[in-house]
Amino acid sequence: MSNYIPLISSGTAGPLGVIHLPRLWQKASLETQGKLHSDYPGIGKGYDAMVLAALNLQESAVREFLKTKPSYTQFEAWIKTQPGVKLDAATIAKNNADIRGYNHDDATRKGILAACGLPDDASAPHGAVELNNLDDWASFHKEVLS
Repeated sequence: MSNYIPLISSGTAGPLGVIHLPRLWQKASLETQGKLHSDYPGIGKGYDAMVLAALNLQESAVREFLKTKPSYTQFEAWIKTQPGVKLDAATIAKNNADIRGYNHDDATRKGILAACGLPDDASAPHGAVELNNLDDWASFHKEVLS
């Protein structure tokens, strides 16, 4: 069985406008099927936890629903039905800003840049979304293409 490296960026939003939600869906869905690459958590403590907390979603309920193999749009439709869910514009804007504004610590940034063969200089990305993209692409190249 193949294990997949998630390639949906944390900077991607679906119709609800919540960035990282499509990536959370992809990772957690792959995990429920035993198909997520071992380097990735299905639902982790970083962006995944931030999105669930912002939207007031219970991790256990999300995991259970994803076992039914919903499409992404079915997942968003289910989210709308959850008691206490927060999908107002202010909540979504704050979540998106928090994710876009998050930076990795120096050691993590340096490790990702080094693994990608990039210098840690003024031109290097510092945002976690951009660094995570580079990390995913490097992992995909290593595992699949080389």
